[in-house]
Amino acid sequence: MTAHPLHEVLRHALADHHLARLRARETDSAAFHADVHAVSLLLAAACSRDLPTTTTTIQTPLQSMNTRKISTRIALVPILRAGLGMVQGFRELLPFAAVHHIGIRRDEATAAPIPYYDLRRDQHPPDIAFVLDPMLATGGSAICAIRMLQEWGVQDIRMAAIIAAPEGLQAIAAHTPDVRVMTAALDEQLDENCYIRPGLGDAGDRLFGTT
Repeated sequence: MTAHPLHEVLRHALADHHLARLRARETDSAAFHADVHAVSLLLAAACSRDLPTTTTTIQTPLQSMNTRKISTRIALVPILRAGLGMVQGFRELLPFAAVHHIGIRRDEATAAPIPYYDLRRDQHPPDIAFVLDPMLATGGSAICAIRMLQEWGVQDIRMAAIIAAPEGLQAIAAHTPDVRVMTAALDEQLDENCYIRPGLGDAGDRLFGTT
């Protein structure tokens, strides 16, 4: 049973395959980045399957016909720094989306989110924003980013994460219940240090080769 009524786990053999490689301790930074990219592509397809469209007329090589195109302004919002690893996968399917960045770090003593970089507020907000972060642990960073977007005026906010803990989903359900969450896996729990178990380690460190 999931911990959030709007949470969906991606059911796809390729997602399982790449997730197994992401979890493996021996996967190096380059391979880890490639697998994050692959899972992000799959998440992007799943998260965007019901985007609003409008009817338009085009000319094929043989005749004119009515077809449908996406009709809404979309933004990708990676949470720095690990969220950067998911951007290219989403942009390959949504090349017309703007990209805004939110920087949030975790206080290592309290696990509380601390914003340090906010997106530009002098632009008109998008209709739909996809918040990107490989790991949804306590939910603190995600909720902080979501509230920033709500204050900006974004009406439809969706969260995409590679793995999530039940505690993070419960927090989002309690504080931002209208936000839909798509993940590739729902893990068992958080440990005493607020790390996801079994998890995949620190996604930012593994993506960028740092410790």
